[in-house]
Amino acid sequence: MNTIISLRDFCRDERVWMLDTVEALVALESPTTDKKAVDRCGGELASRLEQMAGRVSRLPRTERGDHILAEFGCGTSQLLLLGHFDTVWPVGQLERMPLMRSNGRLHGPGVFDMKAGIAIAMLATRAVLETGVGVSRRIVMLWTTDEEIGSGTSREAIEEEARRSDAVLVLEPSLPGGAVKTARKGCGEYDLVVRGVAAHAGIDPSKGASAIHELARQIVRVQQLQDLDRGVSVNVGTISGGTRTNVVSEEARASVDVRAPTAEDATRVDAVFRGLQAIDGRTTVSIRGGFGRPPLERTAQVLRLYNQAQEVARELGQTLAEGSTGGGSDGNFTAALGVPTLDGLGAIGDGAHALHEHVDLESLPDRAALVAGLIARIQ
Repeated sequence: MNTIISLRDFCRDERVWMLDTVEALVALESPTTDKKAVDRCGGELASRLEQMAGRVSRLPRTERGDHILAEFGCGTSQLLLLGHFDTVWPVGQLERMPLMRSNGRLHGPGVFDMKAGIAIAMLATRAVLETGVGVSRRIVMLWTTDEEIGSGTSREAIEEEARRSDAVLVLEPSLPGGAVKTARKGCGEYDLVVRGVAAHAGIDPSKGASAIHELARQIVRVQQLQDLDRGVSVNVGTISGGTRTNVVSEEARASVDVRAPTAEDATRVDAVFRGLQAIDGRTTVSIRGGFGRPPLERTAQVLRLYNQAQEVARELGQTLAEGSTGGGSDGNFTAALGVPTLDGLGAIGDGAHALHEHVDLESLPDRAALVAGLIARIQ
């Protein structure tokens, strides 16, 4: 029998196991900032990986949940399956978004982003190992606990494992219809802080230098960086400043979200922020922040992985589209290292970070077969 069809049949036969895994993970709520809750979910995940004969290590962290690393098989090289099990939802969200199956969908907080993706990777790995498909590499999984807030405690581990890997498959949710992600924008955040000179707004306004007025001038400057046709966006998300209406403001600040499609664009935008100077010489402007996630660009290496995934999809009787997104993932880090990376291999569904979050139940086993086939196909 065709190898890809054998993998598909295995995944379909193990549908119940897969759904049980997804539901077990979703039932253990894991908001990024609640270490105890995240570690409870991580404990369940580690136990299930050990039941698959994985060599499981916990990467302990003090302020965030412990990351989970699991290795399968052997070989002198490795393939990395990457994702996270922290969510944006607080403990108790299950009362508002109950875990339930309805009309061919599985609903629940974190099911789409991205606990179903973890189960897809787990079943894909089982399929490769248990059907006897010959794989010369180790399969390594890294499941992290702080992706939703920037991956501050996991980036080092992600990059370390990526450098050891021939390719990285990211199990983040798919684009609509199941398309994978061959490009992601880089994500930056900057804080602009302006300090001025306080004065009475009625009696001595000329003796003051308004931090708010200067901040407004700087906002106009940075907004000129926006080029939506090119894919560069600049959003001033929050501003604050001043104390009273009759006081010339002494301090004002703004937080700015910036997205850029290429490393070149990110470098150009960063240079403009770093070079901001006060227009009113009596004020000062300071800048903090930068690009926390580099862009995932559609390189020849990314395209080669996508083409291999397309071949597997065709053998499964599927079509596999590609696309880009303005959101970042941990795949941004691995791609920026030059390691071939394909993102969006996780579940088909909708509602990431939204009350209608769900995954399509029927597509889950074949999604696992796609990942399994890609693991076997990568050269």
